[in-house]
Amino acid sequence: MSKTPTIRLDRLLANMGYGSRKEMQALARHGHVLIDGEHVRDAEQRIALTPDLQQRLQIDRKPIDPLPGFCLMLHKPLGVTCSHKESGPLVYDLLPTRWRARDPAISTIGRLDKETSGLLLMTDDGALLHKVISPKHHVAKRYRVTLDRPLRGDEAATFEAGGLMLEGETKPLLPATMEILSPTETFLTLTEGRYHQVRRMFAAMGNHVVALHRDRMGGLVLPDDLPAGDFRILGDEDLKAIFAA
Repeated sequence: MSKTPTIRLDRLLANMGYGSRKEMQALARHGHVLIDGEHVRDAEQRIALTPDLQQRLQIDRKPIDPLPGFCLMLHKPLGVTCSHKESGPLVYDLLPTRWRARDPAISTIGRLDKETSGLLLMTDDGALLHKVISPKHHVAKRYRVTLDRPLRGDEAATFEAGGLMLEGETKPLLPATMEILSPTETFLTLTEGRYHQVRRMFAAMGNHVVALHRDRMGGLVLPDDLPAGDFRILGDEDLKAIFAA
């Protein structure tokens, strides 16, 4: 049986973005840090990283943020960018400010472009990130597509056959499934994530995407009660749903 890992309390809180180690030591000395309702005065002590630690460890009697190794689902609004460095509103601006100082850092799992809304996963777990985006896991992503002009009728068969070549590429696309909702609206489900793929697929068919929204990854669905700009921490069952057929 593997031993439960431990970490110095001041290092844990500093890595979670609460402040420097010295600041965490001062916070503890002044009675702001509690475990199981008891004040912890020595922030240099080692504590066990057990699954229930988030509920047991408090700052000013408020549960701490998610422990390292978490994943969240964000309802990405239009007009924000999946980047750390670009100008303008960023998806990271939608998270608590101190989370920008977390180590390991939080990253998006794949990207949605600035003019695409919907389900975006973010995590500080590198192994999970690579598992979701790995081609061998074939995590399907569903998009609601609104088009400038009515469908011409052969799009579904072309996409589902696979082999479509996008401009500037030498590798054909894998098969994608399409469900027609109206003459100008459709669901498109992909297992790839190429640059602006949905927009370029319809451009190859002589049409233009005017609105794009992702509502599903694997078996994980963006809930109707999660407003644009809000996020939700995912539990174990949610993570399993990502890889569900």
